[in-house]
Amino acid sequence: MLEIQEITTDKKRFLKLLLIGDEQEDMIDHYINRCRLFIGYINDIPVACCAITIETKQLVEIKNLAVLPEYRHRGIGRSMLEYSETLFTGMTFQLGTGETPSTLRFYLNCGYTYSHSIPDFFTTNYNHPIIEEGVILKDMIYLRKKTL
Repeated sequence: MLEIQEITTDKKRFLKLLLIGDEQEDMIDHYINRCRLFIGYINDIPVACCAITIETKQLVEIKNLAVLPEYRHRGIGRSMLEYSETLFTGMTFQLGTGETPSTLRFYLNCGYTYSHSIPDFFTTNYNHPIIEEGVILKDMIYLRKKTL
């Protein structure tokens, strides 16, 4: 069973998990100290993370959502999202992701809808090509969801 805990100190000890969702450590450094970090555990093993920043009184942003590959397709990512959404009721959630088909499908199935894109985000901000599912990521796709 998944147990979710908020981490308030020494967040970088979960760098291995964070790097699954964001491949470049200096990009993680932009938000790690100001985010609320939630770690999902199964049998005391950290298997998932969700990093969230509060952007305005009405907007929170998911900066990183990741699940260890061997624990995927078990509903853990969805559980991490749903848990986070209960903490920020009445707010709009925003997240940025690449054009990876399975990732976009996942978020759309979780109720997120297209908001906007930032052209060339990945090619401008990362020091190496980001390739997922054979797709070289170029644009950042922003999705949003209003929580109840």
